[in-house]
Amino acid sequence: MVSSFNRLVRKFREINQRYSKPHIEMTPLVKMSLMALRIYLLLLVGLIVYKFVVTLSAGAPQ
Repeated sequence: MVSSFNRLVRKFREINQRYSKPHIEMTPLVKMSLMALRIYLLLLVGLIVYKFVVTLSAGAPQ
């Protein structure tokens, strides 16, 4: 069990090292677009978490 876990960890590290540097050139516009998408994604996740917390607290008796 431990050896299979260690093998999995090694595989993850190998993949992360292989793709640590991008292989394609990105223009500044592409970089800005990707950053905007990241911010949008974080905003959506934040709204979902907020809605979840509000829903849980509204259902709790006081």
